[in-house]
Amino acid sequence: MQIRIQHGKHTLTIYLQGELDECTAEAARAKIDDATSQPGISGVIFDLSGLTFMDSTGIGVLIGRYKRLKARNIVLCVRNPSSAADRIFKMAGLYEIMPKVK
Repeated sequence: MQIRIQHGKHTLTIYLQGELDECTAEAARAKIDDATSQPGISGVIFDLSGLTFMDSTGIGVLIGRYKRLKARNIVLCVRNPSSAADRIFKMAGLYEIMPKVK
């Protein structure tokens, strides 16, 4: 799992590449939490174009980040989901809480 973070004025774009699963979840969680703990952020976009696999642990990572960000009134969206990620988001109903943007 590779995570790249792009800082905008008030928005972070977090690019997830590879597999988000039990083996990579803890490191991904820590890196995302560190990046999103900075003051002045009003929105976070997860770019999932490079996500090749995600299991239930990976879903838990994203839902956990959603809850943490929502508690701080930070909007979380998903962009460019890979076909694998899109299928999981649709099946799990995740687009209801993390809308897809272009």
